Amino acid sequence: MRKLGLIGGMSWISTQTYYRQINRLVQKQLGPVASPPLLLETLDFRDHYDLREDAQWERSAKELSETAKRLEDGGSTAILITSNVMHKVYEDVAAAVSVPVIHIADCVGKKMAADKIERATLLGKKSVMTEGFFRKMLVAHGVDLMPPDAKAAEQLDRIITAELKLGKATRDAERALKTIITVNEQQGAKAIILACTELEQVVDIDANVLPIYDTTRIHCEAAADWILTED
Repeated sequence: MRKLGLIGGMSWISTQTYYRQINRLVQKQLGPVASPPLLLETLDFRDHYDLREDAQWERSAKELSETAKRLEDGGSTAILITSNVMHKVYEDVAAAVSVPVIHIADCVGKKMAADKIERATLLGKKSVMTEGFFRKMLVAHGVDLMPPDAKAAEQLDRIITAELKLGKATRDAERALKTIITVNEQQGAKAIILACTELEQVVDIDANVLPIYDTTRIHCEAAADWILTED
C-alpha cells in the first residue's frame, strides 16, 4: 500500500470521519484487519477558523503548505486536505510539494460527470457555496450548478460554524437541512452536493429526496484508490 498524508484538525470531527472512512474502505478490499499507512498532522483549528481577511488566509496557506512538506518528507506519496473550505488555499499547498494533492472538488466533479447529473445544488459553508475556488472545479467537469441561495448560505454557515464543528447536531439543524434540500428539489435540482464534512451529522446521505454527493465520502474513496494502487 502507498502511504497517504492527511492535513487535519479543521475540525477534528471532520478528521476522524476521514480516518474512519479510509480505513473502512481499505478493509473492504483487503480484509478486516488491514490498516492503511496514513500520516496525519492535525492543526490548531483556532488558527483556521472563520477566516475573513486576506492576511489570515495567507497565514493559513503558509501553515498548510509547511504541513504538506512535512508529510511529504515523512514518506507520503499523496496528500489530502481534510476540509472543503481549506481548499481555498489548494494551489499554495500543491505548489509546495512534489507529490499530488488530491483535490476534493475534482474527485466530485469526475464522479458527477460520469453519472451525467444535469443540475445540482452545492451546500456547505458560505464561502464554498458562493466563491469560485470550489464551484469552478465542478463546472470544469460540466456540472451545472444552481445559483447559490443567499439566505440558505447564511443559515448553513451559522449551523456549521456554531453547531456542527463543535459536535452539536440538533433536530432544528436536521429540519433546516431537510427543508433546504426539499426546496431545491422543487426548484429543479437533480442532486445535492454536500460540501461540508460535518453536515453528515444532520443529513441522511443514503436516504433522501435527491441523490446526495457527499464530498467527504468521494474524497475518501479517491484516497483509498490511491493507497491501493501500485506505483
